[in-house]
Amino acid sequence: MIASLRGILELSGLNDVLVDVNGVGYLVHISQKARQSLSGNVGGNVSLIIQTLVREDSIDLYGFTHEDERSMFTLLLTVQGVGAKVALAILSALSLDEIAHALAIQDKNAFVRADGVGPKLGARIVMELKDKLPARSHFDVSFHKQPETVVANTDAVAVLCRLGYKRSEAESAVRLATQSLPSASMEDFIKHALNSLTQGVK
Repeated sequence: MIASLRGILELSGLNDVLVDVNGVGYLVHISQKARQSLSGNVGGNVSLIIQTLVREDSIDLYGFTHEDERSMFTLLLTVQGVGAKVALAILSALSLDEIAHALAIQDKNAFVRADGVGPKLGARIVMELKDKLPARSHFDVSFHKQPETVVANTDAVAVLCRLGYKRSEAESAVRLATQSLPSASMEDFIKHALNSLTQGVK
């Protein structure tokens, strides 16, 4: 079973990347957050933590830039109705802090922001995982803080959605912009977010 890959990033798509390891190309499915962090490394060396899922008719590789993200992915897969595609959508729409906080306060609506997650599935995720999350230090979660990124940048997300981007893509891009430019204006957030989104689809 493949647990990690290190090689040349040949192609960065919307939901996957192609990594060349000694002449062998591996197609790896990733979250949009991971894709955006890797988009500037096409042609360069990358290292990914891999979760291999084996089915009757396929062997799929899912890649992560951090072990915590992989751990959360496998935890989400334990929920009835959450497959790999939905788990990646959740990791694209919410940061690990936001997921952990949503579980801690039993906020099912937080998960509905992810593509493919409706109110019933959001409630099931909370119900099944609220007591399964590892110690808060494992994900470095600040439980005393309400997640601020999405709330503070609702207007920027709305603008990107009107430009045709999916809500999960817009939220992820704005979150990265906020991390890079914590005190910038909404206009600067939008410019930075658009730049990361357009780089990701080249």
